Amino acid sequence: MGKNGEQIPGRLLVVDDDPQMCRLVGDVLTEEGHTVLTATNGAEALSRLVGSDGEPFDLMITDLHLPAMKGLDLMFQARQRQPDLSVIIITAFGSIESAIDAMKQGAYDYLPKPFKIEELILTVSKALRESALRREVARLREELSRDYRFGNLIGKSKAIRSMFDLIRSVASATSNVLITGESGTGKELVAKAIHYNGVRRERPFVPVNCAAIPDTLMESELFGHVKGAFTDARSDKAGLFEEAEGGTLFLDEVTELPLPLQAKLLRVLQEKEIRRVGSTRQTPVDVRVIAASNVDVAGRVESREFRQDLFYRLNVIHIHVPPLRERRDDILLLAERFLAARQQGNGATKIRGFSEQVLALFLDYGWPGNVRELENVVERAVVVAKGELISMEDLPSEMTGSRVDYAAVEHAARRHLSLAELERDYIARMIEQTGGNKNRAAQILGIDRKTLYRKLGLRFGHSQADPPG
Repeated sequence: MGKNGEQIPGRLLVVDDDPQMCRLVGDVLTEEGHTVLTATNGAEALSRLVGSDGEPFDLMITDLHLPAMKGLDLMFQARQRQPDLSVIIITAFGSIESAIDAMKQGAYDYLPKPFKIEELILTVSKALRESALRREVARLREELSRDYRFGNLIGKSKAIRSMFDLIRSVASATSNVLITGESGTGKELVAKAIHYNGVRRERPFVPVNCAAIPDTLMESELFGHVKGAFTDARSDKAGLFEEAEGGTLFLDEVTELPLPLQAKLLRVLQEKEIRRVGSTRQTPVDVRVIAASNVDVAGRVESREFRQDLFYRLNVIHIHVPPLRERRDDILLLAERFLAARQQGNGATKIRGFSEQVLALFLDYGWPGNVRELENVVERAVVVAKGELISMEDLPSEMTGSRVDYAAVEHAARRHLSLAELERDYIARMIEQTGGNKNRAAQILGIDRKTLYRKLGLRFGHSQADPPG
């Protein structure tokens, strides 16, 4: 299924030595909108891998036990011809351990015989979605070197591209700018993009976090002081306005300025001159002010926590940075960029990308911490990852835990499963998670091995004595 649950049509190859099984699976998947070809042995399957129309397959579904060529050997040879081919293994209950081993060697998933039609459709849909994600990531890696950057800002969504256009328009001006947006959206990067693409690019860019400096020191930090102005003023000191002369002063979290200092800042913006603390002399300054806030500045004006006249003086040009949840087209692009940067910084050349499950989670997750949270998550994953792909186990538990619970319930509801069916699905997945170790799975589930087999018998529909294939 696609990002919003829509069906992704695919080109599928079904391989089983039972012609009736091939027809059944082919008919079901054709009704779902897929193009399906079938084969009854490995040699026939390999000959069909690139059909007469020259199009490759998106997915191969193969029985594990085939005559002459086993399903695992078929998977390896098929991957040599089409490296990005996804493979689903079909197996009898008695061969689940072999299917799990196949997954460790690159298969997407396995289906125990006999399986439900709904389970087949859902597994195929998930595999096609993740294949589409892989292709999207490959495309995004190419696009990173194209025109989806503005300074250190990255994005291709409509919202971010509109913001790029606005930055280009205001960069060459001298008007004050107010940037708003949630924490972690990249407001300082926007300010830097304005500065370094404008006429002041050769002069200083001076950032200050207004929330990080005590009120008693803020006036001296902004405007400077003269010797003897207060107890620790042992010499004259220039303030940030003078330091930014000819360039840009970036006032982050400007709404945290105390009201008396807001009045003094307003006067500086109006008169273009400052007076150091303890001095009687005015000093002219040529500084462009870019202010930023992660709160509703207009609301602060209404509550009289922020001066209305200062708001209008700063808000000559307003730029709003959208939260990451409103620019989902940028998530994978940003994740790839952060991964590339961390690989260079940590020497983590072994990591070549993200698993499809991680990419799907990235697209579904709400990102309350916005771009900064995404960057931190990628950095953490690079440090803790043990494999070549960043997996779900490499992500913070607060990201994965809630989604897994929700996804299980969502899928169960979509498939109209009973509680007993949901229980059996969970048991099957637990066996998969323990690498086929049924004793360990039973311990985790809090049941004995006998009960586990009884429940699995209900799930898979035949006894251990049934032949594999």
